[in-house]
Amino acid sequence: MLALLTLVCVVTYSFEIVFGLAGTILMLMVMSFFLDAKTLVVYSLLPQILVGVIGLARSPKTVSVAYLARMLGFAALGGFGGLYLFDIFSERAFHYLLAAAISGSGIYLALSPARLRMRTPAAHALDTLAGASQALFGISAPLAMTRLLGTFDDKTVVRNYALAFSLSMNVFRGVGYLGTGTINGSIVHMMLVSLPFLAVTLWFANQLHFRVNDRLFRRVVAWVILLGGATMFLNAP
Repeated sequence: MLALLTLVCVVTYSFEIVFGLAGTILMLMVMSFFLDAKTLVVYSLLPQILVGVIGLARSPKTVSVAYLARMLGFAALGGFGGLYLFDIFSERAFHYLLAAAISGSGIYLALSPARLRMRTPAAHALDTLAGASQALFGISAPLAMTRLLGTFDDKTVVRNYALAFSLSMNVFRGVGYLGTGTINGSIVHMMLVSLPFLAVTLWFANQLHFRVNDRLFRRVVAWVILLGGATMFLNAP
């Protein structure tokens, strides 16, 4: 099972480093047939951090630290609530909430115009919701990407902000997991076995981002999110 998980993550997180999101969504879409969603969400901490570190290290420096800090300030407000709720929901309720969160973002992006324009209050509201979603589901990119597509036009800038936002929130999530004892020995073992395979693959997969045009980038982002959410509903426990 661990070999299958590693193989799936090699493929799905290669997609994430190219498009800036959906690695965890795609991984859950496949692996939630075999393992429970909560275990997979906790495990996803490793590949998401690798994607953020490698993607940002091997891309043009397009992220403003001051702008990112404003996004993260609102996200942190939602993040504390998400960490609290993580231990309250049952597996079944958790699964359906995750599916609904993914599907809603996918529908919005798929039906929206090619160029969104996001006003500041709406942007801050999505930052807060993205923080809660990251802490609760291990996924913030659908909400963060919706916000970023309405703020920036260049796909590399959008992707890099999405990676920086996700990396920051995953560090926050990891600290929260350690504080609550959520990361156990079994999950640590899974992470250590997967680590070298994921690191090597993601290092080289990053360059594929620069071969993708803006229109394809936006359409693929929207429809993959929607597909992931729909599949989560279909394989609910």
